[in-house]
Amino acid sequence: MNRLVALPLVVLAGLQVFVPPARGAEPPLVEKFLLEGRLNEGHKALTEQLKSRPDDNEACFGLGTLQFLSAVERLAQSLYRFGALGPESRLGRMLPIVRIAVPRNPSPEKATYDDVRAILRNFLDDLATAETTLAAVKDQNVKLPLHFGLIHLDLNGDGKASDDETLWRIFSALNRGLRRGEEITPAEAEAFVIGFDYADVLWLRGYCHLLSSLCEVALAYDQQSLFAAIGRQLFDKADAPALPDALLRDTDRRVEGDIADAIVAIHLAHYPVKEAARMKSALGHLQQVIQCSRENWKAIQAETDDDREWIPSSTQKGVIPGVRIAPEMIAGWKDFLDEADLLLKGKKLAPHWRFNAQHGINLRRVFEEPREFDLVLWAHGEAAVPYAEEGLVSDRQTWMRLQQIFGGQFIGFAFWFN
Repeated sequence: MNRLVALPLVVLAGLQVFVPPARGAEPPLVEKFLLEGRLNEGHKALTEQLKSRPDDNEACFGLGTLQFLSAVERLAQSLYRFGALGPESRLGRMLPIVRIAVPRNPSPEKATYDDVRAILRNFLDDLATAETTLAAVKDQNVKLPLHFGLIHLDLNGDGKASDDETLWRIFSALNRGLRRGEEITPAEAEAFVIGFDYADVLWLRGYCHLLSSLCEVALAYDQQSLFAAIGRQLFDKADAPALPDALLRDTDRRVEGDIADAIVAIHLAHYPVKEAARMKSALGHLQQVIQCSRENWKAIQAETDDDREWIPSSTQKGVIPGVRIAPEMIAGWKDFLDEADLLLKGKKLAPHWRFNAQHGINLRRVFEEPREFDLVLWAHGEAAVPYAEEGLVSDRQTWMRLQQIFGGQFIGFAFWFN
């Protein structure tokens, strides 16, 4: 399964399949606004509809989906404003959120570390708005079929969403940047419809919490040193020091430069705590991810239809080609949720490669008692000592069993299943 599902554009991972749209059914109100890239107008229209019809779960689901995509749109516009390099950068590809593919800005503004923090705060606020709206959807029979790949986003903030700014084209550009070689045709995008349902409400809420946790952790620490080291790998005009081109032997030898910058990033990866309360918030979001996933799978397994499923049960056919969800995969995923829950509650300990089998790391305390983060000292073990406890340690065999159940692709399926 494609690791791109770690991105906000997660649902584009299945755009290589033809699925005939439903005939005769009235499309949901939100779709026309999404397909035409008129997200602000859609927000107003759906908000007005919910004022007169507060129990309209389809409109509520549509509004929450629109708000999530608006969060992605504002994130993209901010990245474009500062000339984000996205998947064009080798280091940029490795970082969530900033790796989203946006058009190249010919005249970007200078990006500072404070600008990056502001982008993350805005994205966090927008995700909270979407999650709150989605949480109000209660009808377990709600449906929201969407031509997802044809949705338009105004990525560069010029007030219009062009044909180059459809989700399927964004996904294709991202794949090219990541050198995955996966292309999508216009015909495939036209025929691709996802029959979003109540289970997907829970799935999208879980993704809001997952992305929020990433933002909270990033904002909890002062990562000015990281930005100074790799800022120019992420933005065209980063306000960060760099070796003058006049001193360099060969400015075209980017691979060597990328390696050197990566080494510096590791060397400087020691971040003071800046906003400690955000780590506790991140913990809360991660626990909500687990809860949403449990409810999501409960809803999936209760379904009796088989309608263009985004995540199918073992008896349904999903929209992603060539992927079958076996009963043992669902059981394994539930075991993973139980294991993750115990780790976040501190009832099980995370192993460290230098600790014996009786000692591990209390992850809950890592979030509740944050200290300066030092990547090298964590790898060494010294930074883990304050959180080390004797107790039940998460077993390596558990994780090996999950890898076996998912055919060695557990991480990819985890990003998809959420």
